[in-house]
Amino acid sequence: MKTTILSLAALTLLASCGTKEAETSVTNEETYSSMTLNIGDFQWTREPESCVKKGDTIEVVTKPHTDLWQRTYYHFQNDNAPVLQMKTREKFFSFIVKTDFAESHHRFDQCGVVMYLDSENWLKGSIEYENEEFQHLGSVATNHGYSDWATTAIPADVKSMWYRLSRREDDFCIECSTDGEAWSQMRVCHMYEAKDEISFGIYACSPEDSSFKAVFTNMQLTECAWKAHDGQQPD
Repeated sequence: MKTTILSLAALTLLASCGTKEAETSVTNEETYSSMTLNIGDFQWTREPESCVKKGDTIEVVTKPHTDLWQRTYYHFQNDNAPVLQMKTREKFFSFIVKTDFAESHHRFDQCGVVMYLDSENWLKGSIEYENEEFQHLGSVATNHGYSDWATTAIPADVKSMWYRLSRREDDFCIECSTDGEAWSQMRVCHMYEAKDEISFGIYACSPEDSSFKAVFTNMQLTECAWKAHDGQQPD
């Protein structure tokens, strides 16, 4: 079957690197106010090869043989990708980040947005390098130890992407954008263990024998941009 390659454009970035645990909590969906994330709100679940902060930019260098995957199809379990996150009990919000991966060059090199609870329950969205012709824009939802992977092929010359992760209680939406203005839905999913406090943020990894620099900027925490469904009502 011939691979369909969708045309997408490119971009630039604003982020943070730190170790202090913090919590963001707001009373309800209606009163949530937009805010810029603080460096001190983030902590590493696992640290990368290196992390350098330059103003509002985070540069993460990946370690070889780092990945997030659980069982499905490949049967192996990989749970060693660096994840930089903050905690919240807020049930309605959106998290935005811009990624630059101009140095990705080896199969499966990737960086993006993540909601990592534990090794068997997590959600991520990213672009995975494949070859000089195309790469995969996609997302993985892992519930109770089993991952799935939904992707679409895009040109290999796309080297920047925005992501928006939105939470509505224990349901989530990941969107992508080439300009931070017009958003396209990548996935809507339910996360069984995301019932109260969650952690969310950024990640970068190189599943094979590779290493590259991923750059993160423009991180924002806003009111939930994924609005309540206005169609068929619940039974």
